[in-house]
Amino acid sequence: MKFSKKAKTASGIPTASLPDIVFMLLIFFMVSTVFKESTGLKVTLPDARKIEKLPGKRNVAVVWADRAGRISIDDIILNVEDINNIIYQKAVDPLNPLKVVSLRIDKEVEMGTVTAIQEELRTVGGAALQVNYSTKTAAD
Repeated sequence: MKFSKKAKTASGIPTASLPDIVFMLLIFFMVSTVFKESTGLKVTLPDARKIEKLPGKRNVAVVWADRAGRISIDDIILNVEDINNIIYQKAVDPLNPLKVVSLRIDKEVEMGTVTAIQEELRTVGGAALQVNYSTKTAAD
């Protein structure tokens, strides 16, 4: 009596449920991801009686200035002369062109610093025409 060998079966990883697993992982990471917001500098905003809220934070560059005279954009401390280069690069970005420059300036900052920031924004040209001054609501 002669026994014959059985044919070897190919062992592999079943991939039928792979799209389901990938889709579940994609949903999980989309739901659990938190995007980093720029924290800026520690500032005390001035009070205002009538304020308007920006429609959204998209396409908005925030320029921070604290009482020590430090200036920050995107969590990078820089000199006043560097503002126009950064704002210009944001303005010509084809994916997210800059629409509004929001100034968050401490109420104790010297007016010379504020004027220097405004002059640098003017040198950018038409890119920074919409300037917003951030305030907090005054308690009457």
